[in-house]
Amino acid sequence: MSSPYILVVDDEPDIRELVRDILEDEGYSVTTAENGEAARAALRERRPDLILLDIWMPDIDGISLLKEWSEGDGLPCPVIIMSGHGTVETAVEATRLGAYDFLEKPLSLAKLLLTVERALEAERLAQENVGLRRHAQPVVEPVGHSQVMQRLREQVKRIAQHDTWVLISGEPGSGRETFARYLHAHSSRRERPFVDVSVGATPEGNFALEFFGSERDGKIHYGRLEQANGGTLFLDEVADMDLAAQAQLAGAFETGEFLRVGGTEPVKIDIRVVAATQKDLRAEVDAGRFREDLFYHLNVVPLEVPPLREHREDVPELLNFYVDYFVTHEKMPWRHFSVAAQNFLRNYDWPGNILELRNLVQRLLILGAGEEISLEDVQAVMGSMRRSGVQSGVHGISFDQPLRKAREDFERAYLEYQLDKYGGNVSRMAREVGMERTHLYRKLRGVGIEIKDRR
Repeated sequence: MSSPYILVVDDEPDIRELVRDILEDEGYSVTTAENGEAARAALRERRPDLILLDIWMPDIDGISLLKEWSEGDGLPCPVIIMSGHGTVETAVEATRLGAYDFLEKPLSLAKLLLTVERALEAERLAQENVGLRRHAQPVVEPVGHSQVMQRLREQVKRIAQHDTWVLISGEPGSGRETFARYLHAHSSRRERPFVDVSVGATPEGNFALEFFGSERDGKIHYGRLEQANGGTLFLDEVADMDLAAQAQLAGAFETGEFLRVGGTEPVKIDIRVVAATQKDLRAEVDAGRFREDLFYHLNVVPLEVPPLREHREDVPELLNFYVDYFVTHEKMPWRHFSVAAQNFLRNYDWPGNILELRNLVQRLLILGAGEEISLEDVQAVMGSMRRSGVQSGVHGISFDQPLRKAREDFERAYLEYQLDKYGGNVSRMAREVGMERTHLYRKLRGVGIEIKDRR
């Protein structure tokens, strides 16, 4: 596993080498650049985890470089500015452009190391929070004290001690991403990025740009593989990739390097891949829909996540957990489930698994009144979910009608569910369902859904 990679940009050789020696003694991987052009070349070669940037250099000043890098996708990583002749205006400008901090020369080595450590930690937490918010995944620790869940947690901890790739299978909503994050959190890569990608939501024709990034007009866009470098790449619903995308990814995994779109120099990667699927990948290979070489890359260690109906005894604990979560994080009123309601839900089949349970708790807290959630409350909300077709994707849709009308009913129910899930945010919804935003707007209007009513 690679350590954090730091780029030091300074035109003074003594400072470059001093900072490099200190950082390498602390276990960081370091490269240096003596001017702006060398810094640009270093960024093309490899995405750093942090940049230490001097302001005054012979070819271009650090503020101009910072401005150049902040355009487009934004800064590729945290940037710490160093200067021996800085002013308050310079520090303010650097901060406005996104610099993490401003250090004055002569450098205090203790302050330098502390600032580097805090910048890397802040970036790691920021990336984790982005992923957690996007997928509403509240925990890394999978909830449940059933024998099934205890055995699975122990199995994942054992797997985490080895740097092998893992293929997680299981039904949608069963907690596959939670276990992928749990695996990462117990691995030697825990301090490095966890980058999650919903393969099915990758826009058609944009696979290479999304995964490999690009180089155009001197500007670099870092793809998912480079963002995950040194850490874990989580590929959700990996079976949804088309064969062309599979071939590109298999080539990168085989050689450990790839070319950015428009690039000419290969980029090396060091990642652990955890893939998830609801399909039988071996059967997909036999049917010719999935490449056999990619299957063997991913399926080093298989892990099966059971559906909720196979560990129903965890339902009361999950109910309490999600009540506490929504009360704490979304300021919803606290309520508790009656014994009758818990018993009813323990004996329910949960076709949507833990995700369905989570959505049910959220609705009950929003719609209910009083401290106790009764059996009647649960049955009423579950009945409305069935009627609106949002529970498992087909409830409430009649099969005794022409195919075209059934398809329209399903599309409306599916889009209503997704729009409710993302609180009326069409941009987030478009990314998750894999549609271009303007096309999605037309589709919503076409089935009679008013977006502003959902916000």
